[in-house]
Amino acid sequence: MASIKDVAAEAGVSVATVSRVLNDHPSVSTDARSRVLAAVKTLGYRPNAVARSLRTDQTRTLGLVISDVMNPYFTELARSVEEEARALGYSVIIGNADERPDLQDHHVRTLLDRRIDGLLLSPTDGGSPGMLDAALAGTPMVFVDRWIPGLDVPVVRADGRAAIRDLVAHLHGLGHRRLAIIAGPAATTTGSERVEAFREAMAEYGLPLPDAYIGQGDFQAESGRRATERFLSLPEPPEVVFAADNLMALGALDAIRARGMRVPEDIALAAFDDIPWFVHTDPPITAIAQPTGELGRAAVRALVDRIEGRPPQSVTLPARLVVRASCGEATATERSNP
Repeated sequence: MASIKDVAAEAGVSVATVSRVLNDHPSVSTDARSRVLAAVKTLGYRPNAVARSLRTDQTRTLGLVISDVMNPYFTELARSVEEEARALGYSVIIGNADERPDLQDHHVRTLLDRRIDGLLLSPTDGGSPGMLDAALAGTPMVFVDRWIPGLDVPVVRADGRAAIRDLVAHLHGLGHRRLAIIAGPAATTTGSERVEAFREAMAEYGLPLPDAYIGQGDFQAESGRRATERFLSLPEPPEVVFAADNLMALGALDAIRARGMRVPEDIALAAFDDIPWFVHTDPPITAIAQPTGELGRAAVRALVDRIEGRPPQSVTLPARLVVRASCGEATATERSNP
């Protein structure tokens, strides 16, 4: 394997000149730069990333800690983060917190030990001690999807309030009046925000939201199944179950089918966080879609701005309602078009 000394000999320059070229230092002549780059290509030289990080205090590496790698939303988010980081000359190391604060802190500590340049986080359960310490210590950091109120950390997220209002309006227009929600953890901003937006939209249409129609979930499929079983056991079950994330929606669907019930004939189902296979379920599920790819790319750009000394900007993008057939849409169309 070629060394930096081999490159210097091939190019006819000093090792220091090679180092300056590789670190894009402006004090190198055009001729010397061309000879060094040609020698690098000829010899197939690859700089030692660890050694370079010790000299420059940068590793060109970002850390990403996601809440749940099994959730298709976070899988897509991680992909867009990796693609954008690569385009900007950075690598990404990913940690899966599995919705556990202790695992989140484990990944934060591990990533900081590896001397990453910055950290992207979707905080689980309202944060964790190690993550909070890293933020307060000034670690370059950006929150994506979820955030911790009161911390001076840029946030890149989707605003689902308008889309939830659109969903309630859509359900009301289909004739549904008894609407239930499976909420995410109250300690997370997405969990509390979505149930609050749903409550406000219900009030706007004069629809009650009794406590019995609010199920407490944890963004996992099993909690969606349990909450839906409880809804279906009520003396007056809801006409619609709205799950505040995709995995809880799949759990709700399991509970409905376990009862021998049909969607939407017996009960309607809608979800927050659209995923590709919702279009392939029977029936296709009406859902609120977040601009996941755009969020991941914007989060990387904000973090790189912070790392490279530019003022980072928080970004809020709108979510949107995707109407399919799980809430009685086809039946309503048949009624209006006999």
